[in-house]
Amino acid sequence: MTAWNATLLRGWHPVAEAHRLRDRPMRVTIFGRAVVLARLPSGGLLALDDRCPHRHVPLSDGQLVGETLQCKYHGWTFGADGRCTAMPGMCPGAAMPAVQVNAWQVFEHDGLIWLSARAPSEAAPAALPVFLNRLPAGSRRFLWSTLWQARPADALENFLDPLHTHLVHPGLVRNHGARQPITVTVTQSADGLQVDYAGQAQQSGLLYRLFESPRTMERAHFAIAAPATAQLEYRYANGSSLYFTLHFTPEDEMRTRLFATLHVENRWAPAWAVRWFVWPFLYRVAEQDRRIVEAQAANSVRFGRQDGISTELDLVRPMLDAVWMPGGNPVEASERVMQMWL
Repeated sequence: MTAWNATLLRGWHPVAEAHRLRDRPMRVTIFGRAVVLARLPSGGLLALDDRCPHRHVPLSDGQLVGETLQCKYHGWTFGADGRCTAMPGMCPGAAMPAVQVNAWQVFEHDGLIWLSARAPSEAAPAALPVFLNRLPAGSRRFLWSTLWQARPADALENFLDPLHTHLVHPGLVRNHGARQPITVTVTQSADGLQVDYAGQAQQSGLLYRLFESPRTMERAHFAIAAPATAQLEYRYANGSSLYFTLHFTPEDEMRTRLFATLHVENRWAPAWAVRWFVWPFLYRVAEQDRRIVEAQAANSVRFGRQDGISTELDLVRPMLDAVWMPGGNPVEASERVMQMWL
């Protein structure tokens, strides 16, 4: 894990859909490390390195015993803090050896299980960013996950980059021949990034024509407290809002676990209607993005990883490099306003 920027390790990352964590332990991967998750009878969560320190058998093959997780090989048992609480075969009254498994900080939010690599003894990471905590209760219309063979930072940039939409999603998101001049305001702070787009109340693609109406705001969010997460926020003249949130959790340097949610506020959009009529279009967009970032990843390996050439049009890359690159430069507060043909 030392190859990763410490800023990433301090943040929160979703690793699993909460409904999939039931009465058996589950293995997930983050930063190249296997982690076992378990939902305890009390309702609490356990997250430990998926390795019994005795003979290295995966703890995810074990079973819950009360509020502890028992290894299937010799029965060593561990609590949520990673401390060994039982070693079957020891004589009564014998002193228990001090054995510890690395524990991860863990909690549940918006249908996802979130981890931080900070040790439980350290101060908790910052709370989730405001743009995640403010999502209205009951407004989520879908939660989807998949795996991309791509670099997490590149996948994250893809989601936040509007300029690829004309060519990667032609006619679906935007039309190359219908570009318009807009004003972009990029606000950067020590906590994250916000990008506001003004001057394009209507979008030129089929998705807008089928499912949207005139916009009053288009905004992108990124925050260091959840450094693998970004959100696109759309507000409309009729008082409704849409929030597309994507999480790009790094399983390792070249594999990205993607979690996607759509939240809808003040608009008729029942989950069944979204699933039957909207989701096929969104899935097509996601597949187009997957193919382009996987091609990017494969070609970067083929030619040897080199820094790409960036211009002022690459709005979010400086912030992403500061967070995702080992030894990235500290983030400085700034605001810039520019024109772009979008």
